[in-house]
Amino acid sequence: MLKREEAKNILFELTETETLRRHARTVELVMEAYAKKLDENVEEWAIAGMLHDADYEKFPDEHPKIIVEKLRGLGEEKIAHAISAHYTKWKIPYETLLDKGLLACDELTGFIVACSLVRPEKLEGLKAKSVKKKLKNKKFAAKVEREEVFQGAEIFGVDLGEHIDFIVNVLYANREELGLT
Repeated sequence: MLKREEAKNILFELTETETLRRHARTVELVMEAYAKKLDENVEEWAIAGMLHDADYEKFPDEHPKIIVEKLRGLGEEKIAHAISAHYTKWKIPYETLLDKGLLACDELTGFIVACSLVRPEKLEGLKAKSVKKKLKNKKFAAKVEREEVFQGAEIFGVDLGEHIDFIVNVLYANREELGLT
């Protein structure tokens, strides 16, 4: 099994910007928390969250092929498959809870971080209601695909409001590290 420190080395080898590294860390933390809640493999879920976009910066036209191949070469088929499926338009089947969880957490976690960045109090007091309101504003964080957020929650089998609150709580608990204070 790939260790988290080894995964972090892969991330840093492929990802140079702090913005994408922070996104990797936020999704890692959310996936780790969901694994604990669902009694799943914590390291596997955290590593999937950490590495899901690792090749995006250097190989945007080949994403996620590079990181998926690297993980398969390391014998990490389950993580590789989840990463290969973290966007519905790629039409990869969702076979495991890990696949579904990564899909559900990726876009929405990035969106919640964007919501927090425009608030003076950042994550403090951020509620699902205001995140949902921001989701309706297509001009806000325009690159976030709303359909991915909605389909992700549906495929993962979670209520969107509860899912948002869960992610906000995880990010809030780690706000100092993430620079979201």
